[in-house]
Amino acid sequence: MTIIVEDGSIVAGANSYVSVATADAYFALRNNTVWASLDPVLAKPACLIKATDYMLQAYRTRWQGFRVGIVQSLDWPRFQVVSFGSPGNYGPSPYYYPPTVVPTEIQNAQCELAVRASAYVDLAPDLDRITSSEKIGSIAITYDNDFSPVITYRAVDLLLGPFFNSSGVNSRVGRS
Repeated sequence: MTIIVEDGSIVAGANSYVSVATADAYFALRNNTVWASLDPVLAKPACLIKATDYMLQAYRTRWQGFRVGIVQSLDWPRFQVVSFGSPGNYGPSPYYYPPTVVPTEIQNAQCELAVRASAYVDLAPDLDRITSSEKIGSIAITYDNDFSPVITYRAVDLLLGPFFNSSGVNSRVGRS
């Protein structure tokens, strides 16, 4: 299985934001033995590609800015993505990520999703209704309408939050 890494230059056929070596370094710093135990030729590339696929499906309509080119395989690099917390980002002119980079947070989020995929977990499983109670005699089933069956990867969402379009109470407020 071949990983083709998007490095910000709109690589043809890109299918990952990180290489296996980059993911290895990310997890080594975090002493993640699960990732270290995976087959580097088959399992790790497959997990990275599954993570990229999930990011495309789950976040494509939420990113700030615009894709740099119409022919690029992945959602990054992008134009007009605000870099929150950067020097000079506190005045009327925000600092934007250059349209030739894939931010580290995007790469880290892909790594986090890849290790979750390594447990042979479908990152976007088919959903079913949640049963809150069952009764065998006279067969009664109650479905939980308050619980969402959608799996949320909180660590990933927290990494990616600054890169999403803001709406409602999350929008930036400033003085003119």
